[in-house]
Amino acid sequence: MLQLSPVIAGCMKWGQWGVKYSTAQYLQLIEECIAANITSFDHADIYGDYTVEEEFGNALKQKPRLRQQMQLITKCGIRRLTPNRPEHKIHSYDTSREHIILSVEKSLKNLNTDYIDLLFIHRPDPLMNPAEIAEAFSQLKNDGKVLHFGVSNFTPSQMDMMVTAFNVEYNQLEVSVLHLDPFHDGSLDKCIEHAIRPMSWGPLGSGKLYSDDGDERNIRILAVANLLAERYHAAVDQILLAFLFKHPSGIIPVIGSTKIERLKTAYASAKINIEREEWFMLWRASKGHEIP
Repeated sequence: MLQLSPVIAGCMKWGQWGVKYSTAQYLQLIEECIAANITSFDHADIYGDYTVEEEFGNALKQKPRLRQQMQLITKCGIRRLTPNRPEHKIHSYDTSREHIILSVEKSLKNLNTDYIDLLFIHRPDPLMNPAEIAEAFSQLKNDGKVLHFGVSNFTPSQMDMMVTAFNVEYNQLEVSVLHLDPFHDGSLDKCIEHAIRPMSWGPLGSGKLYSDDGDERNIRILAVANLLAERYHAAVDQILLAFLFKHPSGIIPVIGSTKIERLKTAYASAKINIEREEWFMLWRASKGHEIP
């Protein structure tokens, strides 16, 4: 299996959908991440309305040697309605062989690389044909353009369907103390069953925990997280990530921050091993009641 860093740098907000970093700022953050042993970078073709991959690639052009020190992850399968893709008439999904291969060719060019370490189908497509996806993946692998494959936001039944056609190595899901569904809807069980490594997008609740709206659930979770943070001499974010690291499926968090300090803090959280009862304290705080 592909060796990724314990946490992954999510690049979605580096560009037009976020801080709008310059090429120099992209390069600086890339180098800072690698220096901190955060070597895996998560993209999707649609990020920044199809601009972030190219902006990241422009930074790599400045120092091509950095490519050998990182793992590049990207996704395809969404046809986003945007002026950057005038041929798209409606927001839709496309997991046809032709679209997957064309998307990868564009991503390779934009990222200024000869290969992608890990390619995801971004969202389940109601019209997806596992055999056709497998055909595209097989061609890309044989051509050396993609080394590993996975899916994103796939349900347990969809994973069952996909593994009949090709080797699914990862499933990127929304998982956090605020989004517990994968723990009990079979998603993480299915990952263990098929030896699929889960990734978590929104591992810190996508900022919802810190919204100043007096939400009782958030207050409960933060009260427990603060208590444990004091106990472990850690930051609250680290406790929330330790909650994910505790699971036997081996969840890898994708950290969407654009600040190296928060990325480093997240990286350090992999060393925190909270106790089983402490894990259930966070679970109870999120659920608002005791377990059955």
